[in-house]
Amino acid sequence: MTKSNRVAVITGASSGIGEAIAKTLVSNGYKVALLARRLDRISTLADQIGNGSMAIQADVTDRASIVAAASRVESELGGADVVINNAGVMLTAPFGSDRRAEHRQMVETNLLGAMTVTEVFLDQLRASEGDLVNISSVAARVAPAGFAAYSAAKWGLNGWSESLRVELQPDIRVMVIEPGAVATELSDHITHEDSQKLDQEYRDNVAMPAQDIADVVAFALSRPKRITLNEILVRPTIQAM
Repeated sequence: MTKSNRVAVITGASSGIGEAIAKTLVSNGYKVALLARRLDRISTLADQIGNGSMAIQADVTDRASIVAAASRVESELGGADVVINNAGVMLTAPFGSDRRAEHRQMVETNLLGAMTVTEVFLDQLRASEGDLVNISSVAARVAPAGFAAYSAAKWGLNGWSESLRVELQPDIRVMVIEPGAVATELSDHITHEDSQKLDQEYRDNVAMPAQDIADVVAFALSRPKRITLNEILVRPTIQAM
């Protein structure tokens, strides 16, 4: 894979898939802007991976913080060539449970947050004729019990991404990555006991490491501009759904 000198903005970069993507892209020559709410985590990561990496505290549900982040990326790194919408929460629970606030949080973070980040960085992507990568989920194709709100957000992300693909081509490539079970800390935040137990069993027995997804993202970005890997579903070989 050839080295790049591009600038990539990664949301949700403090752990899991976002952290793995950041490390992988830096190893391929990218400069990265790490966006997340946990400044301590991304500051440590920026120091660790180097190459001018920038840690910016931001919340995808707070547009003002994203505007401020975009201003820093523009002034200090010259603008974004790649935006990776990775920030997300997975608070699975039966729809008939009392987790109404968590259902809303998933939509606001996983779907509306990605839309906000893209809207704010769109001029930079246009200027660089860059790439937009949206981290979706296998839950955008299948919808198990307990995943109603999460799947709704991810199906929405896929539909929005497809419309953007048509609207923004050929100047901006739009890519959607749909991971299956991945070993991250997402399940640690599930508050519904049965749902958390089920997800942790998947994480322990089925899930693939976040690095596998990072490698797919890096490969997709490395393809010649004339082609786009628009939608990539990646599941552990043993995952049934």
